[in-house]
Amino acid sequence: MAKDKNKIKEIDRNKKAFHDFEIIERIESGIELKGTEVKSAKAGNINLKDGYAFIKNGEVYLKNVHISQYPYGHSTNHDPLRTRKLLLHKHEILKLQSKIKEKGYTIIPLRAYIKNGLIKIELGVCKGKRLYNKREDIKKKDQLQELKRSFKLSTVSGKLK
Repeated sequence: MAKDKNKIKEIDRNKKAFHDFEIIERIESGIELKGTEVKSAKAGNINLKDGYAFIKNGEVYLKNVHISQYPYGHSTNHDPLRTRKLLLHKHEILKLQSKIKEKGYTIIPLRAYIKNGLIKIELGVCKGKRLYNKREDIKKKDQLQELKRSFKLSTVSGKLK
């Protein structure tokens, strides 16, 4: 049983962030959740797509992250889009604060996962990509895919001979 607890199970990945932003740095943080939020998030009902983090009064908060209501929660259910506090050490918060003071940097949730039975959020200090950067990334990805495809065909045809 101890082995199962040490596994990391990914709940959600923010694919849009990887496409729209250049990730400079990654930080793992905990998240403060209510009981029904925990059950719903562990069931995989979390969406990081439009989420972002901000710092207010020396604390980091997560906004626009949708955690669906737990179907068996009834009157104790939570607001799906409420602002949630992130759990970070003071030195990590100060480091984030100094980074986002620079022009063009923002904090985006990259993925949510379960680690040692706790829900964690991976934050990224990101800088927005320009349209030409996105095109270059797509071009590189297509070239890599074509290379893999041609390599796969050459190995398969080599086995047939």
